[in-house]
Amino acid sequence: MTKLSGKVALVTGANSGIGLASARRFAAEGAVVYITGRRRAELEEAAASIVGAVIPVPGDISDLSSLDRLYAQIEAEQGRLDVLFANAGLGSFSPLGDITEDHFDDTFDVNVKGTLFTVQKTLPLMRSGGSIILTGSTAGSRGAPAFSVYAASKAAIRSFARNWIIDLGKTGIRVNILSPGPIETPGAQGLVEPDQRAQFLAELASTVPLGRVGQPSEVASVALFLASDDSSFVNGVELFVDGGSAQV
Repeated sequence: MTKLSGKVALVTGANSGIGLASARRFAAEGAVVYITGRRRAELEEAAASIVGAVIPVPGDISDLSSLDRLYAQIEAEQGRLDVLFANAGLGSFSPLGDITEDHFDDTFDVNVKGTLFTVQKTLPLMRSGGSIILTGSTAGSRGAPAFSVYAASKAAIRSFARNWIIDLGKTGIRVNILSPGPIETPGAQGLVEPDQRAQFLAELASTVPLGRVGQPSEVASVALFLASDDSSFVNGVELFVDGGSAQV
């Protein structure tokens, strides 16, 4: 039997990278997988690349009415949700002294507000045994140049989980954080100009004890563990998938 057989999952930010790799893995393990992202064409292309039961629903997690439409569709079609991978997020470089209000608002609206309401609005659909996975980052635990706003948003995610496992108490719903380190994703490569990407990835690899950057599929394997009953007594942890980079 596959690990997610009979379960309904939602992966946000599933257009590419970690979200897409995780949606593929969840579907391969038997889940009905809803995927969402802001760019319709990319989302539909992503859905077409997934083997299994996948339903693309374009939307923006920072828009609460968009979340309402998403959850109304899941409720109408499935009646419940067993796994939420709240993965959608964004970030960009801006050093202290150059940070603008728009930069702050864009980052916190998606990474913090969007994650909060993605989780809160899923609760009526989630029953005991449900798994909520939040995407954190090694940036939330370490300092990095020109990345303070993104790092602070991911530190907020860690704090959310510590508090939400108390709020959810005996509901049987688990909340865990999956914190990637340097992963070769379109989002990571988009932090720099195209002609700088190879050098940027090499510099990231030099900070990792394993000597390389990770792949989205490696993060997806850990997401599957947290989504499945294999992690049934794992709650409130921050699980790093970083090749050891946040541990030294």
